[in-house]
Amino acid sequence: MRDYKLEFEKRVEFIKNIVKESGVNGIVFGNSGGKDSALVGILCKAACENTVGIILPCSSKRNYNEDTKDALEVAEKYCIETRTVDLTAVREAEIAALDGVANLNSAALSNIAPRLRMTTLYAVAAAENLLVAGTGNKSEMFVGYFTKWGDGGHDFNPISDLTVTEIYEFLRYLDAPKCVIEKAPSAALFDGQTDESEMGVTYAELDAYIEGKEIPSDKKEIIDRLHKKSEHKRRGILRY
Repeated sequence: MRDYKLEFEKRVEFIKNIVKESGVNGIVFGNSGGKDSALVGILCKAACENTVGIILPCSSKRNYNEDTKDALEVAEKYCIETRTVDLTAVREAEIAALDGVANLNSAALSNIAPRLRMTTLYAVAAAENLLVAGTGNKSEMFVGYFTKWGDGGHDFNPISDLTVTEIYEFLRYLDAPKCVIEKAPSAALFDGQTDESEMGVTYAELDAYIEGKEIPSDKKEIIDRLHKKSEHKRRGILRY
């Protein structure tokens, strides 16, 4: 297990240096009410007083209920400024604009919300001279469980080297609200969705694989397939 006292100190210093070197006024991040955004918010607030968390509900009922409640609980406990931007109507307008242009499949529809959220965060960042903090972890990055130019877009990411197992350990060390630790992880891209059911593997299995431990062969095949399929997300833009 990592020394989370030391990890906290090092990551806070990392963020302080980025803010200072960038000459910005502060930090903005998407406060989804989930594990990753909670940890990022805690770290950023400890490093920079002007840290703003934006709650960005978009279509999913869970966004308006459980996720918003949990996001507010984290914000209240760590004194993080909170704003809310409802993106449901924007998403509906985008889908309507594409009517007759393309037949949107489930992947296309699911990725609209994360990209609208990132557009919103960067609009706020540009208006107030802020940096956008990323909230992706090592486990999800390995299998490409993020949206390119959506939640995969940011100016810096203070938790990118942590597995989901370590995210939870860190949150427990920080005495984060139980609501973000105990609920099933979900991107809430549609109602009833959970990360593990969509990927086909549990985070425990995924983290064990990343750490070089043995896991069932069928789960290994799923992880290998997801990793290979998502390689384009990790290598960035190909330039001539």
